[in-house]
Amino acid sequence: MCLTLNGERAEDTLRKIQDRKRHAAALAKVQKRATPYLDYVHNPPPELAHYTCYRTAGPLSINGKLDEPSWKLAPRSSRFVDIVTGQPAWFDTRVAILWDDTYLYFGFTAEETDVCATLTQRDSKIYEDNDLEVFIAGKDAYYEFEINALNTVYEVFWIWKDIFRLGHRYFGRPQFNPAAHPTLEISGIGGHVHPRGERWGFLDWDFPGLRHAVHVEGVLNKRAGTDQGWSAELAFPWKGLELLADGRSLPPQDGDVWRIDCSRFQQAGPDGKRLEPSAGWTWNRHGYYDSHIPETFSYVHFSTQVVGMQAAKP
Repeated sequence: MCLTLNGERAEDTLRKIQDRKRHAAALAKVQKRATPYLDYVHNPPPELAHYTCYRTAGPLSINGKLDEPSWKLAPRSSRFVDIVTGQPAWFDTRVAILWDDTYLYFGFTAEETDVCATLTQRDSKIYEDNDLEVFIAGKDAYYEFEINALNTVYEVFWIWKDIFRLGHRYFGRPQFNPAAHPTLEISGIGGHVHPRGERWGFLDWDFPGLRHAVHVEGVLNKRAGTDQGWSAELAFPWKGLELLADGRSLPPQDGDVWRIDCSRFQQAGPDGKRLEPSAGWTWNRHGYYDSHIPETFSYVHFSTQVVGMQAAKP
């Protein structure tokens, strides 16, 4: 006899419960490694990264290769570190950022000996593959972007519930109607709870005009241990960032600052075995296994100088 519960076999239900318990226990171990930021809202961690983003020196083709002169001249970030502890990751991951009058550009390089990806449908749970991620924050909302080595993307627009009411600029927009669109509701990730509480995540919001491409140095999914890694090239139109600008100019003015997080999540350890939970590597540590903490996002300072010309400044 096969017992069922809500149309599901009892053994399947039990296995899911056990999987959730195992995942929760793994997250608890990760959190024990942390020295958390107890008041990051009012006292942000001092080691947050600062980056100067310069104008492009010419057009970018968005092919994933990062081989244009502008990318070769752009400063690269420091090597990504463990999201909780700040310890170095075993693979080198870095990002460079550029801009022009139309787009905000990101160029990621990710060292990896076995480049692999499985998900091909847009807005699949890309965080279940090895991925690269961008979070761009405004005052009361933020945007999440993820991409895998198959060039499949996942996007969510997050709005804090504490301001989501009549009179706020997000409230009443058709694309942000929780009753009409698929949503997520979270207060935090990995056992962490943000002081602002819950936020709506609009799962079918797509960044207008987004362009993206990846390039693999090796053979995707061969699993021979001989790959060098992969890169991703992203172009976000400034027009789509109006919802997060909070009165800032688009494109930016010299000296404007945005809070942006760039990260990578890795599903297998150095020995190739599946990790539970996956390893999270960020530009600077968050102190929690949680990518959704805007107060820990890096500072990106915009410069109107053309990349490569900054050394000539008197």
